[in-house]
Amino acid sequence: MARINFVEIPAADFGAAKAFYSRVFGWELTDFGPSYSCTMNGTVDLGLQGDMDEAPTAPLPVVLVEDLETAQAAVSEAGGTVSKPIFSFPGGRRFHFVDPNGLEMAIMQTD
Repeated sequence: MARINFVEIPAADFGAAKAFYSRVFGWELTDFGPSYSCTMNGTVDLGLQGDMDEAPTAPLPVVLVEDLETAQAAVSEAGGTVSKPIFSFPGGRRFHFVDPNGLEMAIMQTD
């Protein structure tokens, strides 16, 4: 079953964002390079994107699916628009899309 499993947020001041969320919520963040860090608790995780060229403009809900290509086809057939084609990241692959109301979301498949 597909479910939201991740939310990615922009973090222009990456160090401040990491310190803030760690201090306020006690979250342990795992770094994936110099500008990306995320929780890895297995429920709904939070990703901080410090590279503003890659960061979403608003919080980005990410839905976990078992078959990425089938999900991409379903998005297109239902009237959504793929805004970022399938790409790989450490641990899986994903793509971004915009729904008929203009909301950007992403769909991912893990390795």
